[in-house]
Order: sequence, then C-alpha cells, then structure tokens
Amino acid sequence: MQKREQGKSGGAAGGNAAPPPKRGRPFGSTAASIASASAADSVAPSTLLGPSLQIHNSFSEQNNKRIVLALQSGLKSELTWALNTLTLLSFKEKDDMRKDACLAKIPGLLDALLQIIDDWRDIALPKELRKGQRTRTLGANSVITGFGNEYEALGSIALLPQSGLGSGSAAEISGQKNTSKRRRSEWWLDEDGLFNLDDEGRAEKQQCAVAASNIIRNFSFMPENEIAMAQHRHCLETVFQCIEDHIVEDEELVTNAIETIVNLAPLLDLRIFSSPKPSYIKITEKRAVQAIMGMLGSQVKAWHCAAAEFLGRMIINPDNEPLLLPFVPQIYKRLVDILSLQAFDAQAAAIGALYNLVDVNMDCRLKLASDRWAVDRILKVIKTPHPVPEVCRKAAMIIEHLASDPQNRTSLLAYENTFAEILFSDGRHSDTFARILFELTSKPNNKIAAARGIWGM
Repeated sequence: MQKREQGKSGGAAGGNAAPPPKRGRPFGSTAASIASASAADSVAPSTLLGPSLQIHNSFSEQNNKRIVLALQSGLKSELTWALNTLTLLSFKEKDDMRKDACLAKIPGLLDALLQIIDDWRDIALPKELRKGQRTRTLGANSVITGFGNEYEALGSIALLPQSGLGSGSAAEISGQKNTSKRRRSEWWLDEDGLFNLDDEGRAEKQQCAVAASNIIRNFSFMPENEIAMAQHRHCLETVFQCIEDHIVEDEELVTNAIETIVNLAPLLDLRIFSSPKPSYIKITEKRAVQAIMGMLGSQVKAWHCAAAEFLGRMIINPDNEPLLLPFVPQIYKRLVDILSLQAFDAQAAAIGALYNLVDVNMDCRLKLASDRWAVDRILKVIKTPHPVPEVCRKAAMIIEHLASDPQNRTSLLAYENTFAEILFSDGRHSDTFARILFELTSKPNNKIAAARGIWGM
C-alpha cells in the first residue's frame, strides 16, 4: 500500500503538503473554531488560554508515592486531593513543556486510576436491570434441597411440610421461604445492604470515575505516555467497556473514553486482546470493533465523529486491517450518511476515514463508486467548499482513488461534466481533477490493453 510506505504524506496530488496532525481534529473543523478564527488573529494567545496553572517542576517526583497511595486508599479527602492534583498535572497548555505527568515516572498510577473507574462500574448498573436469580423449585418438598438452603429448612419448623396431611405443596413451601428471614449472604450483594452506598455515595463514586477518566484522557494527549497506554491491556479493556455500554453509562465518561482511544489509535494493535497479557474484563477484538461501530452509529455528534476518526486511523495499520474488513460495508455506508450532515467537523471526520479506507481496501473503492449518494456528497464538500482546505484536498483524492480503478470508470463518467467544471473553476484542485479526467477518458480498459499486448495492436 503506497500510503503506508509514504507515511500518509499526502499522495501524488498533495505535493509537499504537511501531514495531518497526529492527535485531535484539525483547527477549523468545528463550527465554533471557524466562527472565531478571524477574531483569534487579533487576540493575544495568553488571553484565550485564561489563567495559567503553575506547578513546581519537582512536585510529582516528591509526591508520586503519596498520589498513588491516596488513590488506592479510597478515603474521600485523600482521593479528592489526588484527583485534583493529577488534573492539574495532566493539564498541558499549548507551549507547555511539562514532563511531570509522564506515566512512566509514577509507577502504579495508571492502575490506580483504572481501579477507580472499575469501582464505579461495579455499581453503575441499576439493580432493576441486573439479571435476577432463577427460582429453583426442584426438591422444594425436601428437607435438604441441595441448593444451599439447608439452614433455612433445618432452622424453621414452619418450612417443613406436614407429614401425612398432603398439604405441603411446592408453591406453599416456596412462598413461606420467601417470607422467611433473608439469607445472610444476600446482605453483601443487596443494593440496600449495610455496607453499600446511598444515592449521595453513588454520585461521589461517579464523579470520581469521571475525574479519573478525564485525567487518563489528558495523559493520552502527551506523546511520552502513548506507548505505555497503548500497550496497557487493562487500560484498553476499561476504555472499550465504557464505550460498549455507552447507552447506559455516564456521557462524560464515554466521551473521555472515546477521545482517549482516538489519541492512542496510531499505536493501538487490537491483537493485544488475544495476547497472553493478564486480562481483567475479557474484551475480544470483535467486541472492541463492535463497540466502536455502536459509537459510529450514535446520534451524538461528538461520538460518531470520534469513532470515524478512530476507524480511519486504525485501518492504515496492517495488523488491524483483517479485524476491520468484515465491518467495512457498514463503515463506509455510515460514513456516507455522516457526509450528509451540515456539521463541518462531522464531514471532516468522515472524509478523513474514507480517505484511508479507499486507499487500503479495493472492495471499499468499488462499493463507494457505485453508491447512490457517495460521490455526490464528496463533490459537495469540494464545491461548498469545506472551510478546511485539507479536507477538500482529501475529498478530491478520494475521487482520484476511485477513478484509478478500471471497474469504476463507467459509474464515474456520469460526473464528467462536474469534474470538468471543478477543473476550470477551482485552481486548488485543477491538477487532481485533470488526472481524474485523464484516467476516465484517455486510458484504455483492461480488455483492449490485453489484446494489444497479445496481438501487437
């Protein structure tokens, strides 16, 4: 694949164009940033960033053990202090060269943060949504049932049937057992038990989990943390589980999780879920991809934009491509749907993902060219045009990739007049569309080329 060998440097039409940023969406891909782009030139950057957060350079080195122990203690005051401290350490301004937040310098920190999220997820699912215990009626007339209720049968004479009277039916015995004293083992598992949290305690656990996920998200933006996080199986399992449960999970927690894996996508290898590394949640490669597909189909703009960006970054990794290929038909159809949205950031995310998909997957090129709406919507991004020039360039490159496949020429010739119009009206893409028209009209098809090669025509 040419783009893998060239490091995604832009293709033939891009010339010496700079590669896209490694993390985050390009500036101007959101409506808010586009509206404020002109005003930002006249305002000092320090005014836009707000007050600066100053932390001594040796702070984390002196307090790294205390931070980890505070997170592990579970004490409210210590936990609050540690989360606030890490939030400051993980916040990095544009020109800040702070190195204190490197996970490699604080052993056990990532595991401690993940444990906070796991503690919340253990109690996050409402009790009424849990799978209830199956009612057992086998042996209900017997004194010893064999299902662990012996002490109930032996401890209360009321539970025993009257011998010789025939009045001890299974339903009556079962009803009497339900009205008897609750088993002691249920006290530990019942939501209303002695050692469980009330609504206020649950809210505090949720806030701590969201704060921990925000810290992990901030860490993922720092290049020195990427390798450690991308190779940490517990971290990836926790993040993907939060994404998988996005319907019932806290929205901010899910947003932090999806942004984390988008930042880690260039280094992420999905085969880690089948590696011999210790597993905590048993996430498989297929479940991970299905979780992302669920986010891609979400109606929340931030979620499906991040999912599209993640898939676009993952597909260029040869190790991940076989795991994503079964989902390619669903992926490109959803990306074409996202192109119909009026949001510029959604269009940018979809174009970026399609740009990589058509480069590495021939089947996607064939289906995209024959799709009823795909080419029209891609051309609309160019003709509108999109406020980010790089997005328009990638959209033109997608059309060029489609035209390079001989099987697509028939379907693309229907847009010949549109291509010619862009060629003469838009100088930024004239070279690209000149090559597209040359591919469609000048080159012979495969059958004629084979005949010339055989017969010397």
